[in-house]
Amino acid sequence: MPSAADPSIDSPIDSPCTRVCVLDPASQLCAGCGRSLDEIASWIGLGEQARGRIMAQLPARLAAMSGRTTASAIG
Repeated sequence: MPSAADPSIDSPIDSPCTRVCVLDPASQLCAGCGRSLDEIASWIGLGEQARGRIMAQLPARLAAMSGRTTASAIG
């Protein structure tokens, strides 16, 4: 029986999900993780490179949403 450290066992797919599943109306992105609905729905089937490209974009997406919310709250 393979051990938990056995590389032949599929590891879980890393997900940026924060369990704050709220769609931002302006960007149509999840306010919790920054992914689009299409990205969320297809996540399990995406390859490592595709997930990596999306993961690299998430900080900027979330910052843009946060900046817009802050500016809206102030002005």
